[in-house]
Parts: sequence; structure tokens; C-alpha cells
Amino acid sequence: MVVVNYLLFESAVGFSVFEVVHQADTVGLELPEVKEAMKTLDKFGKMVQLRSFNPWTSAAHGLEAINLISEGIMPEHLKNTLELNLPQTSGKKSKIVLGVVDKRLAGEISAAFPGVQCEAADTSEVVAALLRGIRLHANKLLKGLQEGDIGRAQLGLGHAYSRAKVKFSVHKNDNHIIQGIATLDALDKGINQAAMRVREWYGWHFPELIRIVSDNHMYCKLVLAIGNKKTVTEESLDEFVNILNQDQDKAEAIIQAARISMGQDISDVDLEMIKELATNVVKMSEYRRILAESLDKKMGDVAPNLQVILGTPVAARLISHAGSLTNLAKYPASTLQILGAEKALFRALKTKGATPKYGLLYQSSFIGRAGPKVKGRISRYLANKCSIACRIDNFSEKPTRRYGEVMREQLEQRLEWYAKGTKPMKNIDAMNKAIKAVLDDEGEDDAMDIDEAPVLNGKAEKEKKDKKDKKEKKEKKEKEKDKKDKKDKKRKSLGEDVEMVDAADGEKKKKKKRKSEAAE
Repeated sequence: MVVVNYLLFESAVGFSVFEVVHQADTVGLELPEVKEAMKTLDKFGKMVQLRSFNPWTSAAHGLEAINLISEGIMPEHLKNTLELNLPQTSGKKSKIVLGVVDKRLAGEISAAFPGVQCEAADTSEVVAALLRGIRLHANKLLKGLQEGDIGRAQLGLGHAYSRAKVKFSVHKNDNHIIQGIATLDALDKGINQAAMRVREWYGWHFPELIRIVSDNHMYCKLVLAIGNKKTVTEESLDEFVNILNQDQDKAEAIIQAARISMGQDISDVDLEMIKELATNVVKMSEYRRILAESLDKKMGDVAPNLQVILGTPVAARLISHAGSLTNLAKYPASTLQILGAEKALFRALKTKGATPKYGLLYQSSFIGRAGPKVKGRISRYLANKCSIACRIDNFSEKPTRRYGEVMREQLEQRLEWYAKGTKPMKNIDAMNKAIKAVLDDEGEDDAMDIDEAPVLNGKAEKEKKDKKDKKEKKEKKEKEKDKKDKKDKKRKSLGEDVEMVDAADGEKKKKKKRKSEAAE
């Protein structure tokens, strides 16, 4: 049985270290008398004794410490507390045992303090029982606290911790993008269905309007403006022109069609219901426009490079499908390429058929403009660029569109290469161009010379290649020399005259050369 000497209690008010005065074993803790004794402060106070209590200096200090502990990292505040209150030991046999709650934190403490052996609550029943008793009587055991202080601290710290987890980054919050694109898709479906009903319903009264105006939003606005076709006069021309974005020809065509329309009459009740439905369509269309503008702005802050390459709707759908921009940045390009086509992929694997070449990326204009034979190739190249753009967007501190603009230019050149054979830009040149543009935007031209950049320096790459070629040539010469030496050695062992054999070989080569020249 491991004897526990000290206990670390992490609470919402600070760190505290307790010394175990009376040891208990696993069997003893199961006795009803011991369980009852741990519930009373008088008896439990004789088992443990407070050695140190270090409260937080502020709420922000406590939140920072709790965030580090949740990730298995030991805060500096805790390290100082343990250094001051744990006795110094030397040698493996004189180790002290410290009981903690978190298993990951136990590993961190053991690594930082070689003379301390940590026992976690989930592996030691003694540690779990003692820490449970400390938590029960913490208000009385911790000095300087009043009734209810720990409860209020837990509530405040719990809310702050939850807010910090939900609001991971103020500037790069992709939760609103996920909700926005889902709402946009739902609005599109609702607007199309409602507009179709308006067209079919109002078409019985004024069927000619469908052929004149094709846009759903304008059609519903005109339904509200026209109402009963019998009331249309020349005075309505200006109102129709404003609705149709100053298209006078269409406005005149509507007035002319209303005079000779073959549609049936409509009652006031039906017309009122059609107008109500058309009003809802107009309102939804206006809201959709505002939501699309807001989504476009948010994408410019969260994933500007991905937005430049794919456009706002496709980029937002990729982020939504992955769950977050961070998840999307973790995917390899091959996974990103078929994202959204999971059913087709698993069906192909099950039936041993052809796997899909693209998923959501099929909505990109680059795949639509590519020829049928190169759609798979441009899809693979597009996924590669999107994967790079996601990682730049996710891990860069300041949002910039420069990398996306350069990669979009590369995609345009790749399409031209497939169509006309024009040589596209190299990746090293593209990245150098993007970095230079970023530095120009920040006004830091002197901060780094692109030609001297260690990673993207073309001169360094050339020198490395030259060294590799020289090494290969040298190895080839050594192999040929070894081969010749072995051949000469074999000839000597057979008693042949090396010089005569070489001369004969030379004569054969000359004759062969003369024959080839004569043939030419």
C-alpha cells in the first residue's frame, strides 16, 4: 500500500496543500465507522492538517490557472506553492507521496519535482476519499473564508471558464459562419418554394407576367404593386420602372400584357392571400440579402484566403461540414477534396467501384470551367490550394487575402496550362510574391529580404541540387572504377594480357564505328 504524505486541493478560490496526519488504508475506508467519521469536521480534522493556502490574486489569475490545469500544464503559481511547502528529499527511497485529482497534472508535477511521487484520485481510493472529505469541509478547513465564499467563487469561475471555452477567439469565431450558411440554405429553400406558389397561384390571374419577369424577388414585388390586373394604367409605369431597376421596356410590356391578358378574374379574398404570401417572400429575400452580406464580411475576417479561392458560399459550406475552421485545417488535401461525398465514397469502397473525385468542391467555378478530362486533376490541385489556405487562415495572427489571391492566380494559370499548354507559376515564386505583398501591406519591406529567405530561397535550392548531382557523379565514377578493377583482376587470374585485350577491344570499337559511319 502506498502511504500518502500530502494532498493538493484545487478549488475555485486557490491552491491549498494538506498534510496527512493519520494514515488510512483502502480496507479501513470501507468501514461504516470511518465513513461516518469523515463526514464530521471534528474527526476528519484529525486526519489532515492545512499546511498552506494560496488564494488567487484576481479572477483573471484564477481563470488562467484553471485553463492551464485543464490542459494538463502546471501553472507557475502552483509550482511556487509546492516548492515552498513540500520538504526537500534526496534519493529514490526517500520520496514523498502527493495526492492530486488530475492524472495529467500528476505527471507534470512528478517531472518537475524528482523527489515527489504523485498519486491520482482515479487510481488511488485513499486519495479520492481524503480529497472528498477536504471538499466537504473546505469552508472550515481553509482559513480566512466565510460561509458561501467557495460557492460564489465556483459559480463565477465556472461561468468565466465556460465563456472562455465557447469564445475561443473573438476575431476568428467560425460558429456564426456555420449558423449563417445553414440559415442561408434554409432561406433559399423556403424562398423558392413560396415564390413557386405565388407564381402558380397568381398565374391563373395574370399568366403573362411569368414570361416577362423571371426573378422571384421582383415578381413578388410586382404582384404587390399590380394586384388586380384590371387596375393597371399608364400611371403605374413609374412604379413598375422603379421595381424593375429602371427597365422601361419591361414596365411597358407589363402594362400592355395586362390589357390583353387571357387570365381569369380573381376574388378579393384570394388576391389578399396571394399578397400576404408575396409579402413574406419579399421580406425573406431582403433578410437573405442582409445575411449574405454579413456572412461575406465574417468570412473576410475568419478565412479570407479560402474565401478568395472558393467564394463565400462554398468556403462557408466546407467550414460548416468540417465543424470548424480548425478541423478543416487538420484535414489533408485528399480528405478535403471529397468532403461532402462520404456516401458515394463508402458505397464505392463497398462495391469496389470508382471513388468520387470531388464533393463540395464541385460547386467551385474552377471545376465547372475545366474540361471533362481534367476535372479530376483540377479538383486535386484545387483541394491542395484550399488545404494550404485553411492552415494559413487558421494559424495566422492577422487576416490577409494575399496568399489566396496568389493561389487563385495559380489556379487560373493551371486551367490555361490544361487548355493551351502555357507554363504556370512555380510554387516558390508564388509564395515569394505573396510574402512580399504581405510585407508591403504591413509597411515592413526592410523586415526580411525575400531573396535571402532561408525557406523560399531559390539560390539555396539550386546549390543543394548541384551538390547532390556532384555526389551522384562521384559515386558513379567510383562504381565504374571498381568494376574495371574487378575485370582486370579477373583477366590476370586467367593469365590474359590486359594490354592486348584492351587493344583488341579498342580495334573492335573502331571497326564498329567505321561500319556505322559507312551505313550513314
